[in-house]
Amino acid sequence: MGYYLITILWVALDQWTKKWTVTNMTIGQTIPLIENVFHLTYSNNYGAAFSILQNKQTFLILFTGIMMIAMIVYMFSQRKKVGAWVMVSLALIVGGGIGNLIDRVVNGYVVDMLDFRLWNPIFNVADVGVTCGCVLLVLAVFFSEPAFRKKTKQIRRTKREEDERKTGAKTAEEDRQ
Repeated sequence: MGYYLITILWVALDQWTKKWTVTNMTIGQTIPLIENVFHLTYSNNYGAAFSILQNKQTFLILFTGIMMIAMIVYMFSQRKKVGAWVMVSLALIVGGGIGNLIDRVVNGYVVDMLDFRLWNPIFNVADVGVTCGCVLLVLAVFFSEPAFRKKTKQIRRTKREEDERKTGAKTAEEDRQ
């Protein structure tokens, strides 16, 4: 349940920052927080990451919706089979995906406001969730998951050996009778 809470909180944080931006800023307005490094700049994005797929809202809504449903089903079905870091990463990705999906369905575009002047794209909290979730997922798969799988295999092997001993003990007892 904790992983779903991460998703819900990420969506809430994303929607709150977007609501604040729309309420307190005008499109194109920029507020320097760290001059020439980090600004809040209100922008509407009619595409996906880096403004690709401009004005393809139907495709983006359907694709994102299907992917979010698939990931939620995976999270639910695999919650006891994968490591905690995989679940946290998926929770962030789903939280970000749902945050941007809400914008696309309600507005027909995504509200962006985080503007690091070191590179071009302006992005939002949902994008941070997707990006951090993806990086964390890669790290988890390379570092955490092999150890988790090894531990799971050891537990299964021990259980199988115990079952075999019990079955073997019953067979030997039956042979004596």
